[in-house]
Amino acid sequence: MLRVSIVGGSGYAGGELLRLLLFHPETEVVQVTSETYAGKPVYFVHPNLRGYTDLRFVRMEELRPVDVLFLCLPHGEAAPRIGEFASLAEAIVDLSADFRIKDPALYSRFYGGEHPAPEWLPRFVYGLPELHRSGIKGARYVSGVGCNAAVTLLALWPLYRRGLVRECVVEVKVGSSEGGSKPTPASHHPERAGVVRSYAPVGHRHLAELIQELGLPPGSPGLYFSVTSVGIVRGALATCHCLLHEPLSERDAWGIFREDYGEEPFVRLVRSKRGIHRFPEPKILSGSNHCDIGFAAAPGERRLVVVAAIDNLMKGAAGNAVQAMNLMYGFPERMGLEFPGLHPI
Repeated sequence: MLRVSIVGGSGYAGGELLRLLLFHPETEVVQVTSETYAGKPVYFVHPNLRGYTDLRFVRMEELRPVDVLFLCLPHGEAAPRIGEFASLAEAIVDLSADFRIKDPALYSRFYGGEHPAPEWLPRFVYGLPELHRSGIKGARYVSGVGCNAAVTLLALWPLYRRGLVRECVVEVKVGSSEGGSKPTPASHHPERAGVVRSYAPVGHRHLAELIQELGLPPGSPGLYFSVTSVGIVRGALATCHCLLHEPLSERDAWGIFREDYGEEPFVRLVRSKRGIHRFPEPKILSGSNHCDIGFAAAPGERRLVVVAAIDNLMKGAAGNAVQAMNLMYGFPERMGLEFPGLHPI
């Protein structure tokens, strides 16, 4: 059994991670930290776990050595203490953005300051298994992924790696849980309920991950990325208008996506001619680690519209982190992640 602890376990991603690890057959959760709720039972914050664990939140200074440390801290809080965390565990999975970007200049451009521990950036593997499976296997340090970046990367990777895309316009619609568990004026119910709010038409931080992972030029990447909040709690839906160098039929697109994702345990290709579920939608992925991908070709336009959906707290955060841990330790990738989602919900 791997002894694991969660640093920053009172947020939504931390709660999902705790839920997954409590039922993972190869992990024992030793400690969960929260500075705000120290001393209180974890089910005080995560009521779905009532009756499943007697763990109580502890402060970070109470952490004991373990095999794997999962960091679920707000952005900017993991990097200054990474040496301390590394002394407590042989392996670290960091769900924050602190170690996703390998180029300090790119990090500075999107995160507005110098990285506090640049010497650690090369030590972390970018933690999206579908792109970096071989690097994650046996790694000691793995970063998390941005949820908007993850759903977009999975949608675009097969096309970009083949050099098929001339330009691309991406619109990602996201649920309120992406904003985290701390209330703000924007998350106040009368302001948030029922919204379709464009909060990042340009300059979203997750664009840095797309530039890095797709190998795009930082100055003019030819990828236009917007994010809009919508009136759901979980989920991210990326609609990617890919303007191609040459025409591409839907049949050829099927061949490309099947070649890359046909054996992937958590990527499903969705495209039906009939029924209400003809394209991916986040609702039916709630609680699952799947990414559903579909597409439609625009005849005569050299345009392929790729649609991808995930649960932002799962494939965009906690589920992806457990999948990475499974790879790090040689467990089956699906272990602890078999839940298929709910329908209806």
